[in-house]
Amino acid sequence: MWAFLVRRVAFALVLIALASSAAFLLTRAAPGDVTDQLGPFAKPAEVAAMRARFGLDQSVLKQWLSWAWHAARFDFGESFLYSRPVRGLVRQAALNTAVLALAAFVVATAVGLTLGVISGSLGSGALPAMIRAASAVCVSLPPLLSSLILVFIAARTGWLPAGGMSSSGSGDLSWAGWLADLAWHVPLPAIALALPIAATFERLQAQAMSEVVGQPFVLAARARGVSSGDLILRHAWPVSLRPICAVLGVAVGALLSGSFVVEYVTAWPGLGRLMYEALRARDIYLVAGCAATGSALLALGTLVGDVLLAVVDPRVRDEAHS
Repeated sequence: MWAFLVRRVAFALVLIALASSAAFLLTRAAPGDVTDQLGPFAKPAEVAAMRARFGLDQSVLKQWLSWAWHAARFDFGESFLYSRPVRGLVRQAALNTAVLALAAFVVATAVGLTLGVISGSLGSGALPAMIRAASAVCVSLPPLLSSLILVFIAARTGWLPAGGMSSSGSGDLSWAGWLADLAWHVPLPAIALALPIAATFERLQAQAMSEVVGQPFVLAARARGVSSGDLILRHAWPVSLRPICAVLGVAVGALLSGSFVVEYVTAWPGLGRLMYEALRARDIYLVAGCAATGSALLALGTLVGDVLLAVVDPRVRDEAHS
């Protein structure tokens, strides 16, 4: 098991290094740079001073090596756009994205697995057919469209805030009031992110459940007089979790990629929105810091999924040991 974890952690470190370096180099190679913000009437001395301040007067290789050396010690440089250390900006945005992604993941898991167990155990009938139809619609609905629809509904009905992470004046609220205000703003972007993931979980869970309920050990438990509830929840459902654990890493990746769009549409101050602003400003260090943090979250999600898969399926541990 330890060898399994070491290999996964090593893969995660390689993923973070490649993603952040690729983001750095691609942004550096893109047309324009931070000096464009000075305007067309900037003096050559001002342009030269800004380029020297952010290392843009160096070669690409030299600048990347300097950045990589500092990034290995969690120093991602200074943001061109905000004139602040990248580490603090990325940390706050990552926390906001983590709140949104965690809420979306909880909703997707609870809804997807519950509906998957129902449709998979019942097999046929009106209710499973309705669940499958709803899943087909949600899995094909991109986060951009779902977030726009939900924002429109929220703006017309006033049931939920149409955007943002907090209300105006929330800084004067108590801790409990701030949490309540946050809980009021989370559902709209979380649901927009959760819908396709929940539909995917439902389809995988239903397929796995329909296969497991016909296995000999389930039939034997039924013959012993085990109730239908215990038969599903205690015998069939734990065995059917393997496909869900296998795609947890993919689900985390989908949450991160979906949050890029949802955060912008719903004005959620997260990692995706911060990276979008950094890309527009050609903020090389901020783009690379966002990429490193996003890939770290993706690697963490993949690692958790691999560990859960190894716990659920002993064959994975045997393969890792061999």
